[in-house]
Amino acid sequence: MFVDESKSGDYLLIATAVEPARLATVRKVIRGLVLPGQRRLHMKSESNPRRRQILSALCEEGEKATIYRAGSAYKSDIQRRRACLSSMVADIARAGHPKVCLESDETMDERDRRDLACLIKEHACPDLLYLHERAAQEPLLAVSDAIGWAWARGGDWRRRASPLVESVTDV
Repeated sequence: MFVDESKSGDYLLIATAVEPARLATVRKVIRGLVLPGQRRLHMKSESNPRRRQILSALCEEGEKATIYRAGSAYKSDIQRRRACLSSMVADIARAGHPKVCLESDETMDERDRRDLACLIKEHACPDLLYLHERAAQEPLLAVSDAIGWAWARGGDWRRRASPLVESVTDV
């Protein structure tokens, strides 16, 4: 699982599952989309034609994401994130995914580690491994970034990303 967030509108936590046998293939596709001079794909920095190209390429690969959505019922993004993480860990415990890679944000990584340690105990999945990586070091984080960006924008962007979304879970 490769996890990113979007805070545009509702808080979204996007978790994309990539089968272990497909990791190298999908990484190669993402690296092939990175332009000379770019360190990584990041939808907010791309032009609209590039955004369409990226979403089309991802749709061809066929990976699927679950979007965890937390609205205004929570008072802060910290509470929204924890609620989304809790729902995600519960789903992972049922599905048996062995590893989660979250996009690193130095302001949240330590809190995530504390929250995830508690959530792993709470949802009885002690074998779940998690780590934080920078998007420039783990290209697969770009998949969740692209899906989250498009979903948050709505309209035609959401329509383009919808083949990549397996489900939306409101928390």
